[in-house]
Amino acid sequence: MKATARAHPIQGLVKYHGLKKSDPRIPYHDSISVCTAPTHSTTTVEWQPDAAEDVFYIDGEEVEGHAADRIQLVVDHVRELAGIDHPLRFESVNSFPSNIGFGSSSSGFAAAALALTEAAGLDFSRQEVSAVARRGSLSAGRSVTGAYSQLFAGLNDEDCISRRLPTGTGEDGFHPETDLRTVAAHVPAYKQTERAHEEAEQSHMFQARMAHVHEQLAEMRDALRAGSFDRIFELAEHDSLSLTAATMTGPSGWVYWQPETIAVFNAVRELREEEDVPVYFSTDTGASVYVNTRKRHADRVEERIAEIGVDTEVWSVGGPAELLGPGDALF
Repeated sequence: MKATARAHPIQGLVKYHGLKKSDPRIPYHDSISVCTAPTHSTTTVEWQPDAAEDVFYIDGEEVEGHAADRIQLVVDHVRELAGIDHPLRFESVNSFPSNIGFGSSSSGFAAAALALTEAAGLDFSRQEVSAVARRGSLSAGRSVTGAYSQLFAGLNDEDCISRRLPTGTGEDGFHPETDLRTVAAHVPAYKQTERAHEEAEQSHMFQARMAHVHEQLAEMRDALRAGSFDRIFELAEHDSLSLTAATMTGPSGWVYWQPETIAVFNAVRELREEEDVPVYFSTDTGASVYVNTRKRHADRVEERIAEIGVDTEVWSVGGPAELLGPGDALF
């Protein structure tokens, strides 16, 4: 059977760092994110009894090496769940640049997990699909459920799943799902997210992060429910700095930020302090920057960030992963 699915990538708000178990992926703590739209990954899969072996393609290129191994883990898990022994054809395309810090693995594995379970005839809820997606990328679990979601750490597939979080309208009229605009500042720079997670425990900042992250998670949930723009995105900004402190002080001393990254940070602070624009920066593991503001300020923020000389796009909040019809299949 063939199936096609689409999912939006995530921006981490309270990010996970490090894996308690790598097989299957179990994080040390919960994490919260928001999906970005219209950016998306589309994936088509088909079990092919007459094929010789599994084949994987992303953006028209055959996938090999470690990237193929990650896809294989998810494919084999679904194969085991469904009792299928057929080879698989897998094709995926991204509507945005991959591997520069904008969460392409989250949308890619979310779309893959939904397409795979559908093609395998598994009648799974989005929470159950999130546990499948998690095996490829923890962030993909949150991409499956969409909008603002929390992935719970847990110790098994029943507990380590993603759920949507409730959001509310603030006293100033801000609603997290309709009023948020994210100016994406593209700073191309290759990153090694997997290696950074493998080294997490070896940073002397790791335990410091663990000591305060649970309070941040509770604060973020409360801020989302209250619809408080400043609380939500000030927390996200500080969490980005906390995450980077941990990655920079690991054995490899990862430094992902580029001069353009710092320039974006400075521009955001100038807008906030000198023009009273509600705006905050955030980064995941990479050099590119999410610049979060409200809908009515998006044009001014994009104009200022573009002055730095980086490519920009304006994104809104994306929903959960969805199945597409036969007309949207990639093959």
